Parts: sequence; C-alpha cells; structure tokens
Amino acid sequence: MSEATERPAASGGRELRADCARCFGICCVAPAFAASADFAIDKPAGRPCPNLRTDSRCGIHRDLRQRGFAGCTVFDCFGAGQHLAQGTFGGRDWRGDPTTARLMFDTFAVMRPLHELLWYLTEALALTPAGSLRGDLAAALAQTERLTDGTPEELLALDVDAHRNRVNQLLSQAGEQARAGRAGVDRRGAVLIGADLRRAGLSGANLRGACLIGADLREVDLGAADLTGADLRGADLRGADLGRCLFVHQSQVDAARGDHRTVLPPGLRRPAHWSLTITPVRPSRKRAATRRRR
Repeated sequence: MSEATERPAASGGRELRADCARCFGICCVAPAFAASADFAIDKPAGRPCPNLRTDSRCGIHRDLRQRGFAGCTVFDCFGAGQHLAQGTFGGRDWRGDPTTARLMFDTFAVMRPLHELLWYLTEALALTPAGSLRGDLAAALAQTERLTDGTPEELLALDVDAHRNRVNQLLSQAGEQARAGRAGVDRRGAVLIGADLRRAGLSGANLRGACLIGADLREVDLGAADLTGADLRGADLRGADLGRCLFVHQSQVDAARGDHRTVLPPGLRRPAHWSLTITPVRPSRKRAATRRRR
C-alpha cells in the first residue's frame, strides 16, 4: 500500500489515489494475508497486521520489500480507504468500536472494487470521443459514484459483481474503440506465466485479464495494448514501451520489473525498486573481430 499514489480524479472530483494519512489502516486489517512470496506471515481477515502502528501508519513502510511484504507495496485501494473512513463512517476509527470495525471491514470489500471501477471509467472517458459510448461511460461513472456514497447497509446489499460485469462491457467496448485500426492479437485471459514474449508482436494486443506473472517482455512494444486487469507480477519490462498502452495503473507497474529504459504512460512513476543500472551495449561479433585484427 502506498503512502500517496498518483491517481486522477473522477468527474465529481472524487479522489482516486490512496491517502493513507486520512485512512485508519483498513487495508492492513480487513483482508487476510497468506504467508507466501508476497507476505511474510499469515494474517486472518479482521486482525491488524503486527506492523500497523497506533497512528495507522506502517512501522516498516520503507523496508516492506526487504522484510518480505512485497504484496503490500503493490496494493492500491484507489482512494476507497479514506472515502470509507472519512465519508461513509464520518471519521470514526474502527479501534473504538468493535461493531463499527466489523461493519467497516465488510464494507471495504465493496468500496474498493467500486473505486477501482471509477478509475477505469475515468480512463475510458479520456480515451473515448463524443458519441453514444461516451454517454454510456459517463452515466456508468455517475452511477458508480452514487453507489460509493451509500450507507454501509446499502453498500453491503449491493451486488458488486453484477455492477462490475455491466461496467466491464462498456470498458471492453472503449478499449476496442481506442485500438481501432491498431488492434493486434487477442490474448484475453491467456495464461502466459514465465512466457518469452519478446517476439510475440503485442502492439495493439488485447491482454485484458492475462496472467503475465514472470513473463519476459524485455524491449517489447506494448503500444495500444489493453492491459485491463493483467497480472504483471514479476514480469520483466526492461526496455519495454508502455507509453501508449491502455488501462495500466500504478500497482501493475509496481508489481513488475523494469529499468531506466522502460517507457511508462503519462502520470505513472518509475518504481523505486526498479534497476537503475545502465546495461552496457555489447559489440557485435563483426565489430569485435575488427577490433581484434587491429
């Protein structure tokens, strides 16, 4: 989880970036963690992480990766945490009331995907020219914003999966429209774990929901590729061009590996853990042979 992650605002000025200073560490309490490469410990849902301080800050924030909590560094609530804490619950801290705590944690499981949809809808509107689709996207954005302003009881009664499915149909159409004339291969939902994709020709590809864990994407041109929901954990993006790809957010980039040559879309920052080493250019065999003759 980021102390402050750059994120655009929705049409109504809704913050779509995490502001941990205005939250109560909800993401450090509500979800369950399983000991793995992403989390150093097991933590059941509803129990505070032992690294969560009483001021709602992480006690090892600067050393999360080194301490085995890489999963925390790539989690993004898209602003759901502070909206829930300061808006839905009016600034009431879960620590002071066990009843509030349970209700807040259950509601977070609904608020977070709604805020993620707000992010995608905002991105889609920026890509889509005037027309019926843009009107549908704007209506879906306004409806989703209204849902996030509901009471805890209203949020818990919401079928968030059904709403997400309806919105995803619009987002898919927006992606197809944005890729018109540049559409490449369709790898939606493809399982490409550890795959060597350096010659796969992914410019304009549909990679929605693709599993790219540990995939080799070095120096790949991902221009106009749709990366909605693509899992980029451990993917090698060194030298890759993501400058014009669609629907990629900061947490996806944070989960991948890259270097100084990786081109990112406007608004996304280069993760601090990416390599800063400049890879030397090896001379070709012909050049090397010429040097030896000299």
